[in-house]
Amino acid sequence: MAAELIKAVIVDDHAAIAAGVRYWCDQADPPIGLIDAGDRLAGVWTGQGADADVVIFDLELVPGKPDFGELRRLVDSGRRVVVYSQHADNVTAIKCIDLGALAYLTKREGPEHLVPAVRAAAEGRGYTAPSLSGALAADDTPDRPRLSPRETEVLRAWFASSSKELVAAKLHITAKTVDTYIARVRVKYASAGRAASTKSELITRALDDGVITLAELNETAP
Repeated sequence: MAAELIKAVIVDDHAAIAAGVRYWCDQADPPIGLIDAGDRLAGVWTGQGADADVVIFDLELVPGKPDFGELRRLVDSGRRVVVYSQHADNVTAIKCIDLGALAYLTKREGPEHLVPAVRAAAEGRGYTAPSLSGALAADDTPDRPRLSPRETEVLRAWFASSSKELVAAKLHITAKTVDTYIARVRVKYASAGRAASTKSELITRALDDGVITLAELNETAP
């Protein structure tokens, strides 16, 4: 059976960028379906864009005003976001990952990175492009990773549940959204050099960081 077609929506105010990304997606094997929302953020939330697996997000639709607020809104709603930005500074890249983007690429990075990043994001996985790798290597912030309140809530609920479906029912979200939040937590831990590929490893990290206590875990144990 053929793999299900990945659908992505791109929000970018430069038509040439969107056209180039469409060509890369068309040439990918298998192709990636691309919806062009132009510079209209509403196109991510309505119509075909609302059902896209991945959002390719230009961080600066208004010159000089990176829209971290919209990125936060996207990730808080459970969307899987790849930031594709003109900004090459480490601070911006780290901030986007801290806010919950699954990948950060500069517009100097072409299809050899953007296409794999979109595929990874569609599966709820992070992708580290060269620009992000350099930013992470230069990051010496002592308190990373920084989990959002919603990421922490989902993580704690997952530790207390036997399945992601039960977490979804409890928090009134979809199981896919639960997967997305957990994937973002894994990206943050991996970016901090403390990879946690299994649930037990995540529990260990959470205990180390005070996200949950041993007493609380014992209370939820069957």
